[in-house]
Amino acid sequence: MTVAAFMSQLLQLALALALAPLLVGWVNQCRAWLSNRTPPSLFLPYRTIRKLFMKDAVVAENASPIFRTMPYIVFGAMCCAAAIVPSIATDLPFARAADAIALVGLFALARIFIALAAMDIGTAFGSLGARREMFLGFLAEPALLMVLFTASLISGSTSLPTMVEALAHRELAIYPSLAFAGVAFTMVSLAENARIPIDNPATHLELTMVHEAMILEYSARHLALIEWAAALKLFNYSCIGIALFIPFGIAEGSNAWAALIAAVPTLVVKLAVGGFALALIETASAKLRIFRAPEFLGTAFLLAVLGMLVNLLLGS
Repeated sequence: MTVAAFMSQLLQLALALALAPLLVGWVNQCRAWLSNRTPPSLFLPYRTIRKLFMKDAVVAENASPIFRTMPYIVFGAMCCAAAIVPSIATDLPFARAADAIALVGLFALARIFIALAAMDIGTAFGSLGARREMFLGFLAEPALLMVLFTASLISGSTSLPTMVEALAHRELAIYPSLAFAGVAFTMVSLAENARIPIDNPATHLELTMVHEAMILEYSARHLALIEWAAALKLFNYSCIGIALFIPFGIAEGSNAWAALIAAVPTLVVKLAVGGFALALIETASAKLRIFRAPEFLGTAFLLAVLGMLVNLLLGS
């Protein structure tokens, strides 16, 4: 392991931890602008996390160790995902572990623990949110795997750095397989990050909420870690989309210091454009009923499979 690779790994993880709340603040600002409302501060997520860390945690008497340790497990899983997704460089110490299937497993691990913790206390809202979360995950994970398999067929590997290097060197053109996979990935990302049209992160209405229902019993540092982990998840999905569909600008090689430095502002610009696109989709869409979620995610799965078949049959 070279010094450059180690520094790239540290820089990538530090950027993920620092930029994740900023991305959430940017999306909230764009949503406010598009809705003709006064936008909140761009740094409001940082202030919220800081305020929660300064408070005293209140935990139910019947809470088990699962409830107490879940925020740390979920936050750790999102940090591991941020470390293996090549957002600014491909030459990373964790490159061997950066497998697409392992990445989906990390997301599934976080989902399982947050659902178990939601049911641990025995409240109605927590159990409701846990059932809905597992229901959506059961539909979203196969579609995400099909998207990643489409990219792996093109690159010949399930390693994320190999995918980035293979896709970045292709000619700039619209490939039907990646176009179908891109639409499917966008739909899965909306569902996995509790965004409209599947969920609304700004509401606490018991008939519609999914993610918020599972964390109603958390407070202080536990809630801060959960909110930070949710921001990291959105950041990770954004970086996965960048790595698969617009990988240009990601540093390659072991000693590419100039490319590494240039990759940071490039990543910020891509995240800004992606955050605005997310806000635009949420503003133009309506919240779906929970019973319409299978149709939404089923469409994503079919598009992902169609993209994989197009690549297999037509090679494009």
